[in-house]
Amino acid sequence: MFETAAPIGLSWAPKLPSLAMTSGGSKSDPAPKTSTVQGSIWKPASELVDGLFVPPTDPRKVNKLARKNIKDTTGKGWFDMPAPSITPELKKDLEILQLRHVMDPKRHFKRAGKSKALPRYFQVGTVVEPPSEFYSGRLTKRERKTTLVDELLSDQSLKNYRKRKVREIQENRTPGGNQKWKNKGKQTLKRAKDRRK
Repeated sequence: MFETAAPIGLSWAPKLPSLAMTSGGSKSDPAPKTSTVQGSIWKPASELVDGLFVPPTDPRKVNKLARKNIKDTTGKGWFDMPAPSITPELKKDLEILQLRHVMDPKRHFKRAGKSKALPRYFQVGTVVEPPSEFYSGRLTKRERKTTLVDELLSDQSLKNYRKRKVREIQENRTPGGNQKWKNKGKQTLKRAKDRRK
């Protein structure tokens, strides 16, 4: 219950278990290999100064540590924009943006490229309309959705365009269907009557 206070002015050093004692203490066990010493959480006493870790002097090890600590950014030219974590909603929005040339028949966009990979660095923002566009280019509260995909799916003109395009593609790809049973012209009608008798 009685605790002794540490004397003032002494530096604290953690008490680390020695690796030789953790092997079990039997003489038949071989000495631990260097790979287990390097891979363990505990640093050897040679790397600790006053109980604190000191970076290595070897340039290879220094470069390896520096590569681990570098954040995933675009660099100074793009103001160190970080790479965001991609959620399923963001992934859908990015895929829609890549397919924007298909959505609207009136607008033509330059293709982003042949790579189908999603961009690594990007930012998402909200468009704030000026007061002068209150009646012309503004979305109403009902039209605003949480994601870009939801906004496009709820747009009625885009729905009609999608349905029309799907119908056209289905008509082009159906292999005849029931067209061969329809009577076309007077001669086929006569032949069908003759066959019934």
